[in-house]
Amino acid sequence: MAQKPSIPKGTRDFGQVEMARRNYIFDTIKGVFQLYGFQQIETPAMENLSTLMGKYGEEGDKLLFRIQNSGEKANLTPEKGLRYDLTVPFARYVVQHREEISFPFKRFQIQPVWRADRPQKGRYREFYQCDVDVIGSNSLVGELELVQIVEEVYRRLGINVCLHINNRKILAGIAEVIGEPDKIIDITVAIDKLDKIGVDAVNAELAERGLSEKATEALQPILNQESGIKIQDKIVQLKSFLATSEVGLKGIEELETLFGLIEATSVKLNIELDLCLARGLNYYTGAIFEVKALDAQIGSITGGGRYDNLTGIFGLPEVSGVGISFGADRIYDVLTELDLFPKELQSATQVLFAAFGQDELHYALRWANGLRAAGIAVEVYPEATKMKKQMGYADAKQIPFVAIVGGDEMAQGKVMLKNMSSGEQKLVGPDELIEMAKS
Repeated sequence: MAQKPSIPKGTRDFGQVEMARRNYIFDTIKGVFQLYGFQQIETPAMENLSTLMGKYGEEGDKLLFRIQNSGEKANLTPEKGLRYDLTVPFARYVVQHREEISFPFKRFQIQPVWRADRPQKGRYREFYQCDVDVIGSNSLVGELELVQIVEEVYRRLGINVCLHINNRKILAGIAEVIGEPDKIIDITVAIDKLDKIGVDAVNAELAERGLSEKATEALQPILNQESGIKIQDKIVQLKSFLATSEVGLKGIEELETLFGLIEATSVKLNIELDLCLARGLNYYTGAIFEVKALDAQIGSITGGGRYDNLTGIFGLPEVSGVGISFGADRIYDVLTELDLFPKELQSATQVLFAAFGQDELHYALRWANGLRAAGIAVEVYPEATKMKKQMGYADAKQIPFVAIVGGDEMAQGKVMLKNMSSGEQKLVGPDELIEMAKS
């Protein structure tokens, strides 16, 4: 009995249409990254487990795919794991290659990551991230450039988004003011789920994590922010709330500096100061970002932030960085839902040659070489079969032009070019065919 083909839950196959669309996303994002001077690197799919563990918080550590050694030196204790994100491997890369790179180091990566999560809509076990980071500078110009990159990427993709911004120093200050400075991780893990589970469930989780009733009550003004409040008004309220916290006031200062840079560079992006945005990863220390699509219900499609000492774990202390990650798979789902992919992505082929006979097929092959030399994507139907079948192939692949070759066309040194959209046919020579295919 034949085995039923299948793939693991939370993973997907991608056919030719999907790959054309995915490459459109990757190429768009990559083009914007390069516009700001970022250069591409890659790191291995697997890392030493010691590199990954303890960097993502308790929730993240649970989602690591561990790899059990096999072969001659089989070991039941996993020593390696599939990367959870691209940021921690990047920090490891920076330390390992510090003699080869110049600081500030501006890099981007477009590679898959893996999480042992429960698959659901918009959440996969294998998915691509498109990361952009600058490391080796404390300047908030780094944060500004990430905001500008977000604006340009989503402008090019045609997706209306809102960028949520907060600062982990403000969250640390809130923990201080409510009397629970040692519970900062518990607080951030819980409130980061606010938009998913609601205020009551967050309060219940805070109680489970040992937060006192008095501290939880003091936290309510943050959890129950009114919508529509201007950024500057929120900052005024924050200054009052955090008046006794040095670290909290430092976070406000950084936010004010960043918003000043954003205003000075005329960024038109929808931006919200979201005091409940926590980004549950332990390594963030400053500004944090999250992007949500305004016209689709799918959660965060981009996220990141400032990390001050991630490289210190690997032996290079006090090197600050800031980065942001675009979730290509969720962006794909948004573009699909909103029907925003360009129609011309359906086929990379511009011209299909269809021949009536074997001599005509040889004639078409020679023409195809000339078109490819001119940069035009061409296919030659490999068999001189019924014209209906060849036309059906062009329809199925949404190829815009079919160059039909018969005895009369060969005699005149031309082809009959059919526009598959309008149905119009015209006898053309090589130069005219190239011109029409490029138009």
